[in-house]
Amino acid sequence: MPIVSLAKWNQFIQNHPNVHLLQTGEWGELKSAFGWDAVRITNGEVGAQILFRRLPLGFTIAYIPKGPVCSGLSSVVSEPFWNEIDSICKQYHAVFLKVEPDMWGDAPLTTRRPSLITSKHNIQPPRTVIINIQDSEEQILAHMKQKTRYNIRLAEKKGVTVRAWDDVAAFHKMMRITGERDRFGVHSLEYYQRAYNLLHPKDMCEILLAEYEGKPLAALFVARSGDQAYYLYGASTDEERNRMPTYLLQWEAMKWARARGCGAYDLWGVPDEDEATLEANFDKRQDGLWGVYRFKRGFGGELKRAAQALDRVYNPLLYKLYLWRMAGRETP
Repeated sequence: MPIVSLAKWNQFIQNHPNVHLLQTGEWGELKSAFGWDAVRITNGEVGAQILFRRLPLGFTIAYIPKGPVCSGLSSVVSEPFWNEIDSICKQYHAVFLKVEPDMWGDAPLTTRRPSLITSKHNIQPPRTVIINIQDSEEQILAHMKQKTRYNIRLAEKKGVTVRAWDDVAAFHKMMRITGERDRFGVHSLEYYQRAYNLLHPKDMCEILLAEYEGKPLAALFVARSGDQAYYLYGASTDEERNRMPTYLLQWEAMKWARARGCGAYDLWGVPDEDEATLEANFDKRQDGLWGVYRFKRGFGGELKRAAQALDRVYNPLLYKLYLWRMAGRETP
């Protein structure tokens, strides 16, 4: 199973039109500009874009986000495929490989590879809210909570408008304001610019700006792959918040996705708790992803959890060091 070029990979995923955004060639090119190497393999039936994160002393961490890519995932991913991945990971001196399958629920990926172990650590937020946007706009709005519908209409009544925005530098500035206020990490300007340059010419993303009388209030970065759309990044200022610009912004992003044939809109990340726990605590907690759950729950989507990540260990000693460091991060 040979390593293939970006062009060959893009030809392969044309036969898998609903491939996850993180397995697209554009995403691999984005990560390649910021400390990762993207390696793509396929035999025509199954394939994977493997990202290698460079570490000191020539080591790497290997990562397959939302893959492998194939039809009937559990039945096609076989021993020769994993042998090829093992060979490539060893060439890149990977400490371990992390696989996050593009699957929902607790059913494990059938790999025919017993050395893949269930991991305690996901890279992408495992739990999210998915909104069905196949219905009419009236039906989508009807599934939202009453307060969210009210806030969308309030924003329109109070003069908030939404338009496409190509000022990535201004978007980054707004992201920094939001990150400092809400205490989360923000990518560099170069990262957002590279993402925009890779995705926007292919109509795979848009930056949407909510403004009032020409004043920027909030913005978001929406992306799509196949029939899936993803709310990747969002930002807002501290001005005119009573006009509820973020609610109208999400609604316009859903309409942008619907116009391009998407049937699902992924709000990308809520606390990794069951629905009963989320509902019992969303008005009490603001730490981590709790701060956004109250907002996201109002759009009436379905709470879903991705299949748990799997690890394949190549260097047990350094893998134990990784687990020790991750345990330290989890300590309050």
